[in-house]
Amino acid sequence: MKKIKLFAPLFVLFLLPSMLMAQKSDKKTEVIYIQTSAICGECKTKIEGAVNAVKGVKKSEVNLTDSKLMVEYSPSKTSPEKIRAAVAAAGYDADEVTADAAAYQALPMCCKKNEKKH
Repeated sequence: MKKIKLFAPLFVLFLLPSMLMAQKSDKKTEVIYIQTSAICGECKTKIEGAVNAVKGVKKSEVNLTDSKLMVEYSPSKTSPEKIRAAVAAAGYDADEVTADAAAYQALPMCCKKNEKKH
């Protein structure tokens, strides 16, 4: 009986921190989907490069079938607003955020809206 009383506090001492860490690790990253104005492979490359440069972004991928950007990111280091701003700064629309006009004008013709895909 004395052994149980002795080991019970030690068990709680070691078990409690691991339980708390397990709860924290569930929210290390989040995933968002952003509608972009991507058209071609060059758009995909430019958007993914711009988004991957944002601190806290773990992974990004543009699906050219529906022009949606999937981003896995750390919410403690960045936000969806910063990610959308990076896409817009690269010259592409990101949900309700309109592309930066100067960056859009600098895009190749194939990456501009209403132009032919290549």
